[in-house]
Amino acid sequence: MRILFFGRGVISTQYAWAFEKAGHTVEFYVRKGRKETFGSNIELEMWDARRGKQLIKESWNVKLHEEMSPNYDLIIVSVNTEQLPEAAQLLSTAAGNTPVLIFNNVWQDLKSSISPLSMNNVVFGFPGGGGGIADNRLRGGFLKMLFLEKPRVGTEHINNKVKELFESAHFKISWIKDMQNWLWNHFAMNAAIETEVLKLGSFPALMNHSDSFANVGKNMRGIIPVLKARGTKIDTISLLLTKIPPALLGMLFNKVIFAKGSLPRLFIEYNNSKAGFAVLEVVREAKKLGIPLPRLTEVIENNEQHKAIENSIS
Repeated sequence: MRILFFGRGVISTQYAWAFEKAGHTVEFYVRKGRKETFGSNIELEMWDARRGKQLIKESWNVKLHEEMSPNYDLIIVSVNTEQLPEAAQLLSTAAGNTPVLIFNNVWQDLKSSISPLSMNNVVFGFPGGGGGIADNRLRGGFLKMLFLEKPRVGTEHINNKVKELFESAHFKISWIKDMQNWLWNHFAMNAAIETEVLKLGSFPALMNHSDSFANVGKNMRGIIPVLKARGTKIDTISLLLTKIPPALLGMLFNKVIFAKGSLPRLFIEYNNSKAGFAVLEVVREAKKLGIPLPRLTEVIENNEQHKAIENSIS
């Protein structure tokens, strides 16, 4: 299969590497000027957990394009959430009838998030990995499991193509019946986590502060009314974050889910992206709905980075 990845970010690079190792042809579309900046290779230091726990260290040659053609079997989009509308706009004119996998976090309703692309040509999924890139060096990894929406009427052929692709590379798919609901819950959890990242200064700091996940639970409790007002069904993970006492929740995350040396913990510690967009989006939605979010709002107001952004806009 010939696959084009939209952007050469952490998720795109890692899955592209796995697909190439499985015998597929992978290429990347990047913005003008990035081809020269990125160069023809990237240094990988990532954990592959499809068969046990294997550390991959290699200099991987990649093929980058600054123009897009429709000559692919599948296009995979994994970008920062705020970049998705621009990506969808470009794909609507340049991708032709090539099917698209949106492998992304989404806070809008799904149809609006990919407009003017047709929902009949798009399926939604979510990766099971993470990490960060700095100085053309990727540190991160991926798990065996990833998430994919169950076929909608009209997307069965795309789902089958995506299923065959991931299974050919020995990934396991967790099928999601209501992807919209799943993504809204996940985005809210990201906002709860990023609130603490903004307070502490970085993702590694989050993982090394004893009260981080107790506070994540408190943040999530405040966000639940926003989800409910949108018509979201609160899923099991969101409920756990709000029902378990904060002290016990902190212990559960620190000692079990993100135990020292675990891959989920490493993926977050390697994350060097800028936090805050998820928090801003949830706060904006809460204001529209007239729902107070004091914990998130206070962090946004006290964060110098976002003050500077707001001042430049006003």
